[in-house]
Amino acid sequence: MLAFRYVAFHYIKYSIIILAALSAFMVGFDYMENSEHLPHSANLVLIYLVYKIFYAIDMLLPLSLVFGMITTKVMLIRSNALVAFYAIGYSKNDVLKPFVLVSLSIITIYIAFHSTAAFARANEFATNIAKNASYLRPSSNLFFTYENKYIFFGKLFPLQQRATDVRVFEIKESNLKELYVAKSAYYQDEYWHVPKAHVMRKPETIAFGGEGITIEERETLSILKGFKPKILDQVYEGKVNYTIIDAIDALFLLTDQNINIDRIKSALYKTFLNPLFVPSLIIIIFFFVPISQRFLNVTLFSFVAILATLMTWAVLFILTELSFNKAIPSEVGIVTPVLVLFFGAIWQWVRHSSPKKSETLS
Repeated sequence: MLAFRYVAFHYIKYSIIILAALSAFMVGFDYMENSEHLPHSANLVLIYLVYKIFYAIDMLLPLSLVFGMITTKVMLIRSNALVAFYAIGYSKNDVLKPFVLVSLSIITIYIAFHSTAAFARANEFATNIAKNASYLRPSSNLFFTYENKYIFFGKLFPLQQRATDVRVFEIKESNLKELYVAKSAYYQDEYWHVPKAHVMRKPETIAFGGEGITIEERETLSILKGFKPKILDQVYEGKVNYTIIDAIDALFLLTDQNINIDRIKSALYKTFLNPLFVPSLIIIIFFFVPISQRFLNVTLFSFVAILATLMTWAVLFILTELSFNKAIPSEVGIVTPVLVLFFGAIWQWVRHSSPKKSETLS
């Protein structure tokens, strides 16, 4: 218990220091690069910086947790605390447990934060502030299909849950049956309500001298059940920064609509699985660290471990981006690498799970 508290305290301390330093470095350089393009408003600049800090934490927290483990282990070696723990009977797994449990706890909180738009879409909001002086911008010219209807929204305002310049084309057996035209629509009670819609209906059969196109006005038209404005904004604009709730809603809603949901699956895999490379990589690196400076150059090992961590993170990042762009299946680009690291970590853990006597200095 003493070793657990001691190691966990220093691990959390070093991880926070590293995360703060990396985030400050990233946000500082971004601000210097984009300060000329930011709006002349102190409030908007402050909000921009806050969103950039959230984005930096989103990007760098997994790396900081691995770097924190390396730093803590080096501190234990140089202070001879690691040798002391082994000498009084602690095993390698006993020293490893604080790293794994603390990192898993932090990763769980990190994943939970992706249920909030401010965290999951932080970079998108910051970019909108720099370009449009507003953290949300309306989506334009959305054209999509849902339940045998083709819908066009001239502009979509997700925050206000409304749209303008609405066109709804109802198709039956590959033929246009009706066209609904309205100036606006709003989302309420799980439906999109289209007030004062002009309905243009063509006859079943077109013949010379027969019935022509009829036009009538409906007070209210309810369409797109369950199709939340945020889902429309994310799916049909091709964005990938889903919150957990929006991604799950979109997945269930669109599964039966013959709409490609690869981006949504990739977003969920990235949120839930990608961060789990952290405890796996911590376990793998941990067992390669020497217990004393006499056995290996600790500085050289630290450099190699940090380089290996960066390369692993870079490969995972590239594979994730390829999955988002549908170059490779998300199961191959996101799930498989995490599983490989996980089984490698399990193998390392089991291999070193021998009795404590073999873990001592002798």
